[in-house]
Amino acid sequence: MIQVQYFARYREALQCDSESLDWQVGFTCVNDLRTHLMARGGIWAQVLGERNLMCARNQELCGLEEPLMDSDEVAFFPTVTGG
Repeated sequence: MIQVQYFARYREALQCDSESLDWQVGFTCVNDLRTHLMARGGIWAQVLGERNLMCARNQELCGLEEPLMDSDEVAFFPTVTGG
């Protein structure tokens, strides 16, 4: 099982703050999970297809090529800007 969390405007756009997904053999890295979610189409593809998407695995910032394991927690969130 993979726990997925969405933060900030992603949570608002997707109307979902978290979900649990069954583990799939094809989930070798965070990007595989992202691709799986984007396949839902519509707003999912738009939001998770952003170039500046940030992600974390088990509460540690990571890149999309970060390896995944069953029972991991993955979070997706937009980049933070400030001034």
